[in-house]
Amino acid sequence: MASPSPTGPIRAASPLFLREAEIRRGIELLFFGSAHLFRAIDDELDMQGLGRAHQRALYFIARKPDLTVGELLHMLAITKQSLGRVLNDLSKRELVDSQPGLRDRRQKLLRLTAAGAELEASLYDRLREKLSSAYASAGQGSVTGFWGVLEGLVPTEERVRIANLGRGK
Repeated sequence: MASPSPTGPIRAASPLFLREAEIRRGIELLFFGSAHLFRAIDDELDMQGLGRAHQRALYFIARKPDLTVGELLHMLAITKQSLGRVLNDLSKRELVDSQPGLRDRRQKLLRLTAAGAELEASLYDRLREKLSSAYASAGQGSVTGFWGVLEGLVPTEERVRIANLGRGK
């Protein structure tokens, strides 16, 4: 069910939803929706002297304690150099701790410290508030459809990694 917005009811997708106008509308809504969602945490990140890359690292380390640096690198799809800067910042601020791997001592297993968990929870709360409000406005069927579209953007081989977040696998 479409709910009203300041510009009127949310427009239903055309039966010809694969036309250029519908694709462009989807790209624009994805871009602007994502931008507004993450602006909800920018002030808190700025106060900490951190950026969105730091938040993404904190988020995924919180979702999967003992995440390896290699796994995080793959998830964030950034360069080793960029990730190194982010992890150094987080370590210096005592937000992230790393331990050698159990089977391979060269691996670094990442965990949030108590301060890191507190900051990540605060950032998550702000994101949860924004997304929960949008979900409630759109309704359950729309949320399921939205998830289906987003999942369709993720390559099949990546979906298992996403499904296993927060499951300790």
